[in-house]
Amino acid sequence: MDWYKDISSFFPVAPWLVEKLEEAENNSREAIAAVNAVSDRNHFKVLRAFQKHEVNEYHFQDSTGYGYGDLGRSTLERLFASIFGGNAALVRPQIVSGTHALTLALSALLRPGDTLLSACGRPYDTLATVIGLGPRVAGSLREWGIKYAEVALDTRGRPDLVKIGEAVTSLRPRLCLIQRSRGYSLRPSLGIEEIARIVGTIKEANRESVCLVDNCYGELVEDKEPGEVGADLVVGSLIKNPGGGLAPGGGYIVGREDLVEVVAARLTAPGLGGELGAFTEKRLYYQGLYLAPLVVREALTGAIVAAAFFRDLGFNVDPLPGERRRDIVQCIILEKKEALLAFCQGLQRGSPVEAGTLPEPALLPGYKDEVIMAGGTFIQGSSIELSADGPLRPPYAVFLQGGQAYPYTRIALLMAAQELINRGLLQEKRR
Repeated sequence: MDWYKDISSFFPVAPWLVEKLEEAENNSREAIAAVNAVSDRNHFKVLRAFQKHEVNEYHFQDSTGYGYGDLGRSTLERLFASIFGGNAALVRPQIVSGTHALTLALSALLRPGDTLLSACGRPYDTLATVIGLGPRVAGSLREWGIKYAEVALDTRGRPDLVKIGEAVTSLRPRLCLIQRSRGYSLRPSLGIEEIARIVGTIKEANRESVCLVDNCYGELVEDKEPGEVGADLVVGSLIKNPGGGLAPGGGYIVGREDLVEVVAARLTAPGLGGELGAFTEKRLYYQGLYLAPLVVREALTGAIVAAAFFRDLGFNVDPLPGERRRDIVQCIILEKKEALLAFCQGLQRGSPVEAGTLPEPALLPGYKDEVIMAGGTFIQGSSIELSADGPLRPPYAVFLQGGQAYPYTRIALLMAAQELINRGLLQEKRR
């Protein structure tokens, strides 16, 4: 590729690193082809949904105040319901994050005395705080008398279907939480087939238990969504996959109409539900959703090449380059605190925004360890652009996600690796 000839002239990157990255790309062609095939199917799915719901330019107009009669808002929600496998959807800029969307759903559906069962072990840090695990915070579910139980993962890090069935039979939980992505743990992410088995196990044990899937990082990675395999509610963030890097914020809840309306009443007020809520810049949400399969494809391409590249440099990676992708997250185990810092600070130097900023670890709300976060993104905190972060605890793993355009991801990967070299944490391995 011609660009490899000149890359070291523009960026301070060792030529042997550039050769390693080119090798990683060449060795990843089969895995990338599989991602492209899924992306093609999802492009068709999204296009058909836009045509079915007769999207027009007037749907992009802003609403103000109460937002009554906002046809653009209601059409966007019907689009999300169609694409993500539900009867109804709540898609709003007022939802500030994926954790907020989950908190809305949990708070709306659970009552004092109800039991929340996590089917996939301990939830990720910020959601654990919402539930009331760890340090006490105002407004947690536990503070409102909601019981919590979890089913530990098996020895392979997979959900234990037998124990899930037993827990649902004995506890009769009002709601079962299924977390698709890994959070800051090293357990594998869940694929659609596995989610379908978990939902089937729960429903067989108790038809009344609501199955809620945290779909963050997993949207449009496979050619089906959790709502299409039996999940009652599917929840996520619009500054991840489904926003396509264009949505400036927001979150979504898709699923059964009765449950979505209960969540809408929690977002606004009882009796008002989803009938109001001003919505501006709607074109970005529509266009971001339309481009999302393409952006997810680019992010997955970057994740696959990153896995091959850093594995060849001597690091453990998960998933492996050729493994089936279930979300956009690539974990690279760096083993040393200094290596985690170097990786994130190097990646920041390869970003389009705030390339001169040096990210530093800090204690952030909802996390028990210091976390370093890198990502020169146009939208603050956007995980679908390109970002890398990780908690400062062994094994000092970095979680790489996003990448709107693979050519930019190439540069960021090289800069991250070069920073490891600069600090004496990586040396060329001669053949």
